Amino acid sequence: MNKIPMTVEGFNRLQEELKRLKSTDRPAIIRAIAEARTHGDLAENAEYHAARERQSFIEGRVAELGATVTLADEETEEEQTFRIVGEDEADIRNGRLSVTSPLARALIGKGEGDSVEVSTPRGNKSYEIVTMSFSPKPAPAARKRGKARAAR
Repeated sequence: MNKIPMTVEGFNRLQEELKRLKSTDRPAIIRAIAEARTHGDLAENAEYHAARERQSFIEGRVAELGATVTLADEETEEEQTFRIVGEDEADIRNGRLSVTSPLARALIGKGEGDSVEVSTPRGNKSYEIVTMSFSPKPAPAARKRGKARAAR
């Protein structure tokens, strides 16, 4: 594992960026998308497409800066919760998934209820995104999905 040092100033700058993205940029882009929708046909609406592209960037950046995601293996229904972290913090046994991992990259732009397929050393695996949040949570042990969730 390569260690990448970070200064306190760098950490604080990333924390401020995350706060701005969540409290200012995300609500602003939601308003911009709503405004663009009022302009008519979405297929030819450049403002709408630009706003959706900006939203995708913001959500991807928020995910890079820290997300917690619970995934359900679509074959076994086993759930696992991961905190997406930088490469130097990754520790899969403790639920910390590197942002550069194939699984984390597959999650970018996805949301709760979406399915992702990832190529693993043991073959392709499909996962359903059960929950996704952008606040720190400890990664609990794996568990089987409840009947209510499995019925979806």
